[in-house]
Amino acid sequence: MSNRVFFKLLLMFVVVIGVVTTTVGVTARLGPAEKTLLWASGLALLVAVALSLLAAQSVARRLRRIVDFAARVAAGDLTARIAEDSPDEIGQVAMALDATAQQLEHSFRNVRTGQQQLEALLNSMQEAVIAISADGKVQWANRVMARLTVSGVRLQAPVVETVRDPDFLRAITEAIQSGSVRTTSATSILPGRCYNVTAAPMPGAGAVAVLHDVTEIERVEKTRRDFVANVSHELRTPLTSIQGYAETLLESAPAQGPEREFLEIIRKNAVRMATLSEDLLRLAQVESGEVAFRFHPVTPAEMLEEAAKSFREIARSQRVELMVETPTGRAVEADTDAVHQVLANLIDNALKYAAAGGKIVLGARDGGGAAVEFYVRDFGPGIASEHLPRLFERFYRVDKARSRESGGTGLGLAIAKHIVRAHGGTIRAESALGHGSTFLFTLPAAVAVAGQSS
Repeated sequence: MSNRVFFKLLLMFVVVIGVVTTTVGVTARLGPAEKTLLWASGLALLVAVALSLLAAQSVARRLRRIVDFAARVAAGDLTARIAEDSPDEIGQVAMALDATAQQLEHSFRNVRTGQQQLEALLNSMQEAVIAISADGKVQWANRVMARLTVSGVRLQAPVVETVRDPDFLRAITEAIQSGSVRTTSATSILPGRCYNVTAAPMPGAGAVAVLHDVTEIERVEKTRRDFVANVSHELRTPLTSIQGYAETLLESAPAQGPEREFLEIIRKNAVRMATLSEDLLRLAQVESGEVAFRFHPVTPAEMLEEAAKSFREIARSQRVELMVETPTGRAVEADTDAVHQVLANLIDNALKYAAAGGKIVLGARDGGGAAVEFYVRDFGPGIASEHLPRLFERFYRVDKARSRESGGTGLGLAIAKHIVRAHGGTIRAESALGHGSTFLFTLPAAVAVAGQSS
């Protein structure tokens, strides 16, 4: 019984004693009938007090059960029940609380089941998965992630204590701050292993990172590149010899006859194979990162004019006008020779496949942000939309027969793509049948030096 109920009952008892005392004093002056009525009233009052005491104890006991129930639920015991079936108001409140607790238990059980299923799924993955909070602390990691780290994964510890790779940490930070997916490669998580890291923001805050082991893929790709580079390098000498001997024999061959025709075929194919081996070697070097680009600020006008000068005579011989539109004045950070090769490949393609348009336009414009966009536009027959996504694949040709006749190797656009990507830019094509084609690529703008204009 609570102190408040006890003091109320004590006060009522005192009142009753006072009433009885007063009644005893009064009965001395009353008649028999009045005395009987007075004693009956006193007895009824005593009965009422006793009943009130019992009712108060019952209510206090039921309320105490509700308080105990609330304390158990607050402590996390969702199996707690009041088990009250009385139809009065307190009973209705108790039954409502029991129903609420039952619903909470059901919902919590579903959440725990879903969490366990998700953990089982993530633990069964071959990729490492780790979740990081907004303040950079580890929230969860699967078993694969735990095996990658030497000291294991400590929950609620800074992620830098688990993974120290700077590229991984940068991707996590950028994903949390920008709210967008970030990808990178990490090579220092485990010695001799390479991982592709995809960091994505989580709803609310934080980020989750998935690490995919690409060590074997990289090894196979490097083996392929080395093989192509070695074969291309070894083919250069015999192809040069074949070409030289064929040209020597052509000088003494009769002007007409099958001998000259055969020698000319040998020479043309030797030249074509030599060009192909050179392109394969160049592509392998660019893909592997062996090419040491020399970046320096250069204006788009310089590179466009240089590229146009190299092809102006060829364009004139094919009755094609080669125009350079007034480019933007912003300088770019680029390797001049490498970008010249990109422009040369694009102009050469335009001359081969779009000469019927009569005009080729070169230019550069602000690409938005810290980039400059270059373009090579022709007015030829155009390219069907289904070919556009694959134009920059190696050996892909829109018109195979025409490409062979023109002597193309099918590697020019692939080389251009890798050179542009090595500069930190992008390359794409826009075209429609009958409306010509435009090849566009971006290069990062040079950082302006104080006191100088870019």
